[in-house]
Amino acid sequence: MALPLRTNLKHFICLIQRFKPLERCFCAAACPEIKEPPIIARVFSGIQPTGVPHLGNYLGALENWVALQNEYPSVLYSIVDLHSITQPQNPDKLRNNILDMAASLLACGINPEKAILFQQSQVSEHAEFCWILGCLTSMPRLRHLPQWKMKSKQKNEGSVGLYIYPVLQASDILLYKSTHVPVGEDQVQHLELAQDLARIFNLHYGELFPEPQALLSSTRKVKSLRDPSSKMSKSDSQAMATIFITDSPDDIALKIRRAITDFTSEVTFDPQARPGVSNLVTIHAAVARLSVEEAVSAAKGLDTGAYKGLVSEAVIQRLAPIRDEIQRLKADPAHLEALLALGNRRARELAVPMLDEVRHRVGFS
Repeated sequence: MALPLRTNLKHFICLIQRFKPLERCFCAAACPEIKEPPIIARVFSGIQPTGVPHLGNYLGALENWVALQNEYPSVLYSIVDLHSITQPQNPDKLRNNILDMAASLLACGINPEKAILFQQSQVSEHAEFCWILGCLTSMPRLRHLPQWKMKSKQKNEGSVGLYIYPVLQASDILLYKSTHVPVGEDQVQHLELAQDLARIFNLHYGELFPEPQALLSSTRKVKSLRDPSSKMSKSDSQAMATIFITDSPDDIALKIRRAITDFTSEVTFDPQARPGVSNLVTIHAAVARLSVEEAVSAAKGLDTGAYKGLVSEAVIQRLAPIRDEIQRLKADPAHLEALLALGNRRARELAVPMLDEVRHRVGFS
């Protein structure tokens, strides 16, 4: 009479377990496990050379960049001049802006010994890899991304460069097998494209690229001083709307004094009901390294007019050493050019072998 199924199964499992150690020993000797080289935790991010960074850039991105270079073993920061020409640029101004951005990044605390700081256009592998990735990207996928929707709507049309802008972003990231990318919430969809393209390439040509993960900043967005429903921007037509990190103390005080608030004198934090005052609290908390609650507590007993003076002092104190260092660095453009040239060489040392591998897998070599 046959044993019940459960009893048969139990004996079968015991038999497997009895021979499993022997099988494992045999495989270890005859078929040693091939280990893939470990993936290096690597951060990549870029910034366009479209003028000196403003306070929102510094608090929302650059301050985080400085922290990340101390936390990760490999970090690359690029001045993405290829991205900048999706809008018309004056060549002489662009050249100056590249050096101004290099000076700004160094003054904010980027250390070329800890991070590779380089100029995107000087590493031609970015553009070639962008073409390869572009051939793996569908037009509908790009058409629905926020960058194209927003900017093409503003101009009623857009260039091919603007359309494939997110593919070049993906190329920037994947070319270095980056594992982490500091981004704002408005850039998350573009990073998702890079993740998709990593998967698509790996599916077509074999496992090569990690899927980069977002590093979201914990700092609240700094809003326009004249329209707190919009974020602070370099291109704002209102001169009083944006604080640049090179602004003089008098300019900073004037811009904050003219910042839009409301008719309630008490300082509170309520971004929905009181966006203007809440923006000042956000700025104060960030530059003074306080929590929002601590910033509101520091304003106790002050009306909004007096509080603007307190915020001005905090911003001036925070930006003064950065402004002075930018001026010092800009006085020696040859030094800035040499630092970028060194960064370009270091970036190419990573990019060239990576693109060689991509070319081989695609069938070019």
